[in-house]
Amino acid sequence: MSPNTQLLQKIDTIKGVGPKMSAHLAKLGLEKIQDLLFHLPLRYQDRTRIYPIADLRHGQEVLIEGKVDHCSILFKQRRMMVCQISDASGGVITLRFFHFSNAQKLSLSRGTLLRCFGEIYQGYNSLEIVHPEYKIINKNTPLALADSLTPTYPSTKGLQQRTLRRLTTEAIRYIDGLDEVFPESLRRQYKLMTLAEALIALHQPTPESSVEQLLSTSHPAQQRLIFEELTAHHLSLRKFREYSRKINGIPLLSKDVLYQQLLDSLPFQLTGAQQRVITELKHDMQQAWPMSRLVQGDVGSGKTLVAAAAALTAIEAGYQVALMVPTEILAEQHLKSFSEWFEPLGLRVSLLSGRQKAAERRDNIENIALGLSNLVIGTHALFQDAVTFKQLGLLIIDEQHRFGVHQRLALREKGKQGDLYPHQLVMTATPIPRTLAMTAYADMDYSVIDELPPGRTPIKTVVIQNTRRDDIVQRIDAVCQQGAQVYWVCTLIEESDALQCQNAEETLALLQEALPKLNIGLVHGRMSALEKESTMQSFKQGDLHLLVATTVIEVGVDVPNASLMIIENAERLGLAQLHQLRGRVGRGTAASSCVLMYQSPLSQIARKRLNALRNSNDGFEIARIDLEIRGPGEVFGTRQTGELQFRIADLLRDQQLLPSIQNASEVIIKKYPEKIQPLIDRWIKTAEDYVHA
Repeated sequence: MSPNTQLLQKIDTIKGVGPKMSAHLAKLGLEKIQDLLFHLPLRYQDRTRIYPIADLRHGQEVLIEGKVDHCSILFKQRRMMVCQISDASGGVITLRFFHFSNAQKLSLSRGTLLRCFGEIYQGYNSLEIVHPEYKIINKNTPLALADSLTPTYPSTKGLQQRTLRRLTTEAIRYIDGLDEVFPESLRRQYKLMTLAEALIALHQPTPESSVEQLLSTSHPAQQRLIFEELTAHHLSLRKFREYSRKINGIPLLSKDVLYQQLLDSLPFQLTGAQQRVITELKHDMQQAWPMSRLVQGDVGSGKTLVAAAAALTAIEAGYQVALMVPTEILAEQHLKSFSEWFEPLGLRVSLLSGRQKAAERRDNIENIALGLSNLVIGTHALFQDAVTFKQLGLLIIDEQHRFGVHQRLALREKGKQGDLYPHQLVMTATPIPRTLAMTAYADMDYSVIDELPPGRTPIKTVVIQNTRRDDIVQRIDAVCQQGAQVYWVCTLIEESDALQCQNAEETLALLQEALPKLNIGLVHGRMSALEKESTMQSFKQGDLHLLVATTVIEVGVDVPNASLMIIENAERLGLAQLHQLRGRVGRGTAASSCVLMYQSPLSQIARKRLNALRNSNDGFEIARIDLEIRGPGEVFGTRQTGELQFRIADLLRDQQLLPSIQNASEVIIKKYPEKIQPLIDRWIKTAEDYVHA
């Protein structure tokens, strides 16, 4: 049997792999022998050399040898065994065991020679290893060192690391049969290793390999795989885009009567950026294929009005519109805005929420099915089988990063009429660098609302230690006396000694005591939708001077008269969230301020975050700094089930490669189209489901 054929065999053809182990391996997506080669290590252990104890540093994971100086059992908060060992370098380290037997204690007598492996911690008086792996060294039978770095693989219950290492070693025997589907000319152009060289280097790194490089994924072998995986991802989205252009959409033609009526009712004019994006949306919606467009706009840029214009185009053409949002409070805010705009035009706006009473929910579902609801706003409740649209022409998704790819495609399927698919508009306030957006959303067209409405004054941001609370309370009093309103944001609802965050309810009581003349309200995530809506309405109408809130007000809340925000324990929040919160003020014409109150001492990263907010109001600049500070992460929020997952690549960490990825993809599409499907199949398990969702 050829090596190539062997790699495509089921994994249970390897000796020792029975039905039980096959089931465990299948949980990791390991079904063929070839899958083992692409099941990449998470980290590495260096068991190839003995480190002198005197040279050890906190955080290292190393192999050491030393003689036991003494070993004793201590009775402190819990029973433990403590051994001290030393070596010829003059260094001393403590081994600490919480689980041990009497036989172990006896075996670790003074003078015993040990080889230990573990992570080094800085203890009270010396460096320590807690529960090290160890072996007693017999002078007559010396222990051999490993001849390569030891990989640690992603695993699951019932699978040991030594099993995964053994199986991977078996798969590597057939690596010569692995197809090198990445074009040779591109490999040479970008100075990439061969696939076989890269995989061997990652599964069996030589002792000379840099563990630092491997852990930071900057090793040439990892860069080779990252390049291929990102190319496969980009090609799959381009293929999906091509597929989307071939399916049938609903050309939505309208005379813009409703849109013009909406414009006439507004007390302001749209910005040039809003008008440009609306024109792009209308052009897309007139095509015979379904629109798929991402609209990005910073906090306060007027995305909701752009969505309203697109919705009116669909409604005037005789179709329904669905607006999906990630949270109940944002759904309620949108319901209020769209009702104010659309009801005077004779249109019905409905809300579908998981918290609605059964009768109200039943009525809304019936109205949607009969086509009586022109615009339906909802959270994940829009996915439920009971919800059917009479004629869905446009699907709008707010804050795309909160939803997985498959979730939005499932909703598009729900709106399918025969062989016609609805148009799709995706909106986000998360600033995404253009190159990143063009790769992450290569299946979509892309628009940016890069202009704020006129009259918006820049928000002044100040950073203050929480010891100056009294000064801030006096400032609130003065601001409210002048007729403006204030937000006070607490980061937790409940008391937490560890985080030292003020309890929102306790803050409310303290502020009521300090400011007895002011009307103060409270909003947090555990209140009912009705309670939150009632309090927010009171605040918006000016009945409340001050609103104490948790981060539930992060998105969608619009009170133009609010000109001051205090964010307590601001060091606990990320830059993107702080920027979103700050965007709740400065929505009117009055000069607005945001006070970032912090608990000392500040970490270096927290200090960078707060300084970034103080120095800039530009969402794109803040996003750039956020990427610098966080390094690897997920700018699009928590990854959702069903979203395309990467095995080794990370869009943020590897974004410097993206221009090259886009260029390489263009070359493959034009010169090597036969390579596209093999690349997608290799890296994206659910590629076909994704493309044909």
